[in-house]
Amino acid sequence: MMIITANNVNYFVEVTGEGPPVLFLHGFTGDSTTWEAITSKLQQNFKCISVDIIGHGKSDAPVDSTRYAIEKVAEDLKYILHELDVHSVSILGYSMGGRLALTFAILFPSYIDKLILESSTPGLRTEAERIERREKDKTLSDMIVKEGLSSFVEYWESIPLFSSQKRLPLSVQKSIRDQRLSQNPKGLSASLAGMGTGEQPSWWEEFKQLDISIHVLVGEEDTKFVSIANEMKKVNEKVEILTFPHVGHTIHVEEPRKFGTMVEEILKNS
Repeated sequence: MMIITANNVNYFVEVTGEGPPVLFLHGFTGDSTTWEAITSKLQQNFKCISVDIIGHGKSDAPVDSTRYAIEKVAEDLKYILHELDVHSVSILGYSMGGRLALTFAILFPSYIDKLILESSTPGLRTEAERIERREKDKTLSDMIVKEGLSSFVEYWESIPLFSSQKRLPLSVQKSIRDQRLSQNPKGLSASLAGMGTGEQPSWWEEFKQLDISIHVLVGEEDTKFVSIANEMKKVNEKVEILTFPHVGHTIHVEEPRKFGTMVEEILKNS
């Protein structure tokens, strides 16, 4: 584990294993530890690079939400990879981390070996949708600051997106909750305000032209993201959709063994 300073932001980075490099990008309220069940398997054959995204985990959490702009964070990732002497990489990103992974791939396609997106999206298609989403994200951002992290996490766990997590063993649910509660409230608030889906550019047009290996992983119960995955396939024939039965949004948490096996197969296939 190490700290790498990219454009004046300190990032916590963990590197394990040897072999072709794979960059892991977690979702909102998570951190690099969310990938431990996956990296512990993959590190036998791959160099696993896990990063705490700005505002999360042990990385810096600037108050200025403009520092969280997804293009700026993609630039930070490029610098981190340069510091690690990595110039070609496969990226696995979940949800928010998937949006960041896709942004990186669009801005720096020559760096990408394989792009693996779990429960993610190229963004909202219209400005009206983005304005509406920015307002919702601002409300949540303010909630974290005004009502406290505990209140926000209780709300966050209740949204339909994570309903399938309620079938997980109580010990696993507690581990997820503890991870969320360990985050920096100011970092989460700024992340929502600066890196939320409403602030992200719509990458659909750029996504059409993306000429790399793209794998989109979705849980069959996550109907919204199943629909998005099908739209992604329509606009870019490079997309391969892999659907996991009986799970929702957080596939790598709900089915870690099956998820890890599938990711390993993707990475090993030329």
